[in-house]
Amino acid sequence: MTERGDGRPDLRVLVVDDDFMVASIHARFVERAAGFVVAGRAASGAEALDAVARLRPDLVLLDVHLPDLSGIEVLRRLRGRGDDVGVIVVTAAREVDTVRAAAAAGAAHYLVKPFEHEDLVARMEAFRAAHTALQGVEAPDQEHIDAVFAPLGRARATLPKGLSPETAESVLAALRGGHELSAAEAAEVVGISRVSCRRYLEHFVDNGAAAVRLRYGGTGRPERRYRAT
Repeated sequence: MTERGDGRPDLRVLVVDDDFMVASIHARFVERAAGFVVAGRAASGAEALDAVARLRPDLVLLDVHLPDLSGIEVLRRLRGRGDDVGVIVVTAAREVDTVRAAAAAGAAHYLVKPFEHEDLVARMEAFRAAHTALQGVEAPDQEHIDAVFAPLGRARATLPKGLSPETAESVLAALRGGHELSAAEAAEVVGISRVSCRRYLEHFVDNGAAAVRLRYGGTGRPERRYRAT
């Protein structure tokens, strides 16, 4: 991990896909996401295994259909050699057996192609939340443990009409860095409008996932500052 200007470390991501154009799109998605950088690319299972050992990424975006090994086999070999690198399976494969195999082998998330930028960012941020949930914690309580095992699901509680679960997770993830954010600041992190972002933030305040504090300045209305609870 590399250090960001706000103190939160960048997570290094390895993109694995045998289609050069698809790999390029996914790499651009990663680079557009605050707090994530592309550590490298691989176009085959063998290259992926070598790149993980050589580059030590924090997260792998792993396709299933590769020219030599399947992505599931790559994941199994990683776990078999004791490598606990985070893996998000990104694939067009929808077979039940493949999904179950990915879960059993320890994939953090499974994302079906094609997908939008915010769909990937939501899962990368959910991985970050799980990845960092126990840092600096000697005796985790149930809240810490839940953050490791199900961070994506918490933002998918019933949402008001017009709000996206994926964007909701991204907004909530933006608050998990431990800093208070205004709606404008959170909107800049997520890449949506301030007005839309405030709808998500107020929803989280209503359901207890976030708290709000009024910060008074010299003139005008007080600024609403949000933080994750």
